[in-house]
Amino acid sequence: MTKAGEVIFDDYHFFNDVCQYVDQAAAFTNHDKGLLEQIKACNSVYHFQFPIRKGNSFEIIHAWRVEHSHHMMPTKGGIRYSDIVNEDEVMALAALMTYKCAIVNVPFGGAKGGIKINPRNYTVAELENITRRYTVELIKKNFIGPGIDVPAPDYGTGEREMSWIADTYLTMNPGSLDALGCVTGKPIALHGIAGRREATGRGVAYAVRECVSVSEDMNKMGLTAGISGKRIIVQGLGNVGFHAAKFLSEEGGIIVGICEFDGAIYNANGLDVNDVVKHRKEAGSILGYAKATSEFKNSAEGLEQDCDILVPAALENQITMANVARIKAKIIAEGANGPTTPDAADFFIKNGGMIIPDMYANAGGVTVSYFEWLKNLSHVAFGRMDRRYDETNNLNILSMIESTTGVTLTPQQRAMIAKGPSELELVNSGLEDTMVRSYHEIREIKNVKNTGSLRTAAFVAAVDKIAVSYMNMGIWP
Repeated sequence: MTKAGEVIFDDYHFFNDVCQYVDQAAAFTNHDKGLLEQIKACNSVYHFQFPIRKGNSFEIIHAWRVEHSHHMMPTKGGIRYSDIVNEDEVMALAALMTYKCAIVNVPFGGAKGGIKINPRNYTVAELENITRRYTVELIKKNFIGPGIDVPAPDYGTGEREMSWIADTYLTMNPGSLDALGCVTGKPIALHGIAGRREATGRGVAYAVRECVSVSEDMNKMGLTAGISGKRIIVQGLGNVGFHAAKFLSEEGGIIVGICEFDGAIYNANGLDVNDVVKHRKEAGSILGYAKATSEFKNSAEGLEQDCDILVPAALENQITMANVARIKAKIIAEGANGPTTPDAADFFIKNGGMIIPDMYANAGGVTVSYFEWLKNLSHVAFGRMDRRYDETNNLNILSMIESTTGVTLTPQQRAMIAKGPSELELVNSGLEDTMVRSYHEIREIKNVKNTGSLRTAAFVAAVDKIAVSYMNMGIWP
């Protein structure tokens, strides 16, 4: 065990950390030891490599796809493109996906994929070749399909890469009715779903809002209930960090700090997230932003500034024993996967802090991916069948109320009350309900079983659900 302030020189074992969390949670359950080992183990680990042409030479690309748990099918998890991707990381992220899906009651097993490249070093044509070849390799080994394993975007990937995957799968499976359900995070034009792009960040915002709404918990930390006025630092201005910051500010939070890979900026009176993004597009960096009162070339310093809530939404292993003692936030909302090491998390909680764990906080992405998958299998957009019916029905009720009361609503009031829900509104409603219900389920376990942290409580909830699935399935042959 390291002490606060010490620098860690040992290799970081992400998968072992995840297994350690499961072991901690297992102490609050009565499941068979062998069953717990099955729950922790990765069922399938596929590491492969393939060549691509780069200029006048060849380059070998290393890639992975890990299916952690088959207690539910299909398995589900993103694909990340990063030059620091490794097998341990992909295994850990696949495991977290299993527990994440269980926590928010999404019927998938966990999976994850990774390609060891820095996308900035490749042309669009080269990235397309890599993505399509990766997909073909998965198809050859039966590691992708709407009922088998369904990838999604992750760090370094987005709608473009998911489109290439979908098109490749369609090409290799002509006539497959549900082929587009082989991947989620697709653009709307390719049967994606409204709200998917911002889903993870919106989910983080819902998680934070729900956490700080509990007066009893906030009083213990010397905070008032509610998101309004809370000072927030966000690490990462990518898809997750940007939307988390945007929605939190819309809820009344004050974004006082933003950290990116090239540095960090801070203003105790608040930063306009959209304006910072505009500056970054023009200048190529968040540094030099005129309305920031402080800036730090070392991005990690930005995490240590004064705030109430810290949202690490970049990569794992950002808060360690080397810097946790300098973190001033009282709440850490883990928008990224594994941003806080176990010993740092223990130190933070023992010193009165609260951590909203990653496998719950960033589950918005897989929740809305589930909605997209359902849409692809049903071949009908949400709201298409009943939106006009609801609107007509509401108008009839309004007309009856007006005739009974003698009160006449304006056309704008009638339209606002009568309108049927759009796909985006239904998606956001489903996401909000999922995040709200799941938070209070986790919090209740924490209080009833005295787990000490929301993370352990979340793992207890996940392990219990997965164990029930395995026991009901039995072992065959």
